[in-house]
Amino acid sequence: MSSDTSTDTSTDTDTGTDGGVAALHRLISPVTDFIGAQPLDAALGERLNRRFPADGPLYAQVLDLCRAGLREGWICPREHGGIRYGRVIPPDQALGGFSVDIVLMKDIAGPRHRHPLGEIDLILPVSGPSGPARFDGHPAGWLVYGPDSVHRPTVSSGEAFVLYLLPQGQIDFH
Repeated sequence: MSSDTSTDTSTDTDTGTDGGVAALHRLISPVTDFIGAQPLDAALGERLNRRFPADGPLYAQVLDLCRAGLREGWICPREHGGIRYGRVIPPDQALGGFSVDIVLMKDIAGPRHRHPLGEIDLILPVSGPSGPARFDGHPAGWLVYGPDSVHRPTVSSGEAFVLYLLPQGQIDFH
């Protein structure tokens, strides 16, 4: 994880597993269509949790794809300080301009960073939606940080994938 005050445009999809990336793109497309031009705030997080709940089919498919992608090496190919991570899809107009990044964390706090345009997180505890792992104190499901928010991402009580939707791929590491 490097210091970057501009848009991160790197990709980690060079392993020949374009089918997995395409499948993730298809799964995320209805989410980004639903988000549309809605403001990135807590109310959006509540709407996402109702529309795409942690006990629903989209959540299960994304978690299965994360597990397969980790085994196949096309997600989280990088590691720094005990955190596995990678950008799976660069900012894509077909996804409303969002990039898709995925991290895998276990009982660890990541580097403090700012979300210039906001961040939408899908929290996927490895032990499943009833598992104890939490991300920034939140259980499985959606969490939204508004524009210019800052945090130190933390997974506690276990291990979790976190899928990040970043508008225009923007993230600023301090």
